[in-house]
Amino acid sequence: MPLLDITNPAVIIFLIENYEKENRLRLNWIHKHWEQIQQAATLTREPTNYYETDVFAHNMVSGMATITRDHVVAGYNRRKTPIRDGTFIPGVKHLRHGHSLVDVGLGDPKEDERLSRPDTDMSTDPKMRPVDPVITEIIYKSKPEFGRVQYLKKREKTWPEKKYYFAESSNFEYGWRLKDSELCQKPQHGRCWHLTKALRSRRIFCNCDVTFAILLYYEFADY
Repeated sequence: MPLLDITNPAVIIFLIENYEKENRLRLNWIHKHWEQIQQAATLTREPTNYYETDVFAHNMVSGMATITRDHVVAGYNRRKTPIRDGTFIPGVKHLRHGHSLVDVGLGDPKEDERLSRPDTDMSTDPKMRPVDPVITEIIYKSKPEFGRVQYLKKREKTWPEKKYYFAESSNFEYGWRLKDSELCQKPQHGRCWHLTKALRSRRIFCNCDVTFAILLYYEFADY
């Protein structure tokens, strides 16, 4: 349905007439039911002087019978022997089994004494690896050759996987375990031997074009 154009004089007259008609209908209804409205608004009974807490207490008292009944049933059920569906119920000592740093092969108790603890110990595994004692001694030596600043510079040069067990920071996203990258791996087939074999062949005949192509390939292979 399109909206009414309230700037149209005919529409304005229509809205005014409907507004006045609605007012007359409301006044007629109030005049017709005046006695019922006055009777409903007047308190004809004696006041009880109840508070909000009294209403809450009444609802609580009505439910006490159910609480008492359930308490008796619960006391009876507590004396029953529980039904165990599983033959093995893990306890606290089984929570760390197979998931610690030692079990997954990331830590060695000989290098980090914090990892050598009983299975009942529920403390979390350390995040950082132990610091090399040689680097730790830098803090306790005299400045300016040693000290805290020199210690931090030495620690900056340490690889992240040598300082942490896991990639704890988002900064390690592009620097974590770079040695595992294929770019840092040695080639599977040696290049120097192929070049040496082509140049120092025992045969008298040597294809110069092939040798020149090999030289160019290994010259620009790294670019």
